[in-house]
Amino acid sequence: MEKRIVNPWKWQNERSYVQAIEVTKVKGTLYVSGQTAIDADGRSSTDDMKTQLIKSIQNLEKVIKEAGYKCKNIVRLNIYTTSSEELFTCFDVFQNWITEHNIKQASTLLEVKSLFETLKIELEATVVR
Repeated sequence: MEKRIVNPWKWQNERSYVQAIEVTKVKGTLYVSGQTAIDADGRSSTDDMKTQLIKSIQNLEKVIKEAGYKCKNIVRLNIYTTSSEELFTCFDVFQNWITEHNIKQASTLLEVKSLFETLKIELEATVVR
């Protein structure tokens, strides 16, 4: 697999995403449903945004690894949140995770009216190999 990043500007670098990514010679593509702070028994978290973000990241990693892919090969990562303001108080958790895995992804952040039950954050990814 080969990846080419397209960034006409520099400002997005501080925000932990790229403007576009071209992927060629792909051996497989994994489309991951939105991952949230739901435990192994299917119970939705009632915790704060930071705790839910951490659990959502852990669940995303689990699905990606279980499928035999690597987080560093996430090429698209959409973020849905019920409160951008609350998310940005702990956005460093997300940015540190992106840096830790050397992820270079196209992203969209959407604030939505609600998510399932008590959930505040959902991460939807496309991963290649």
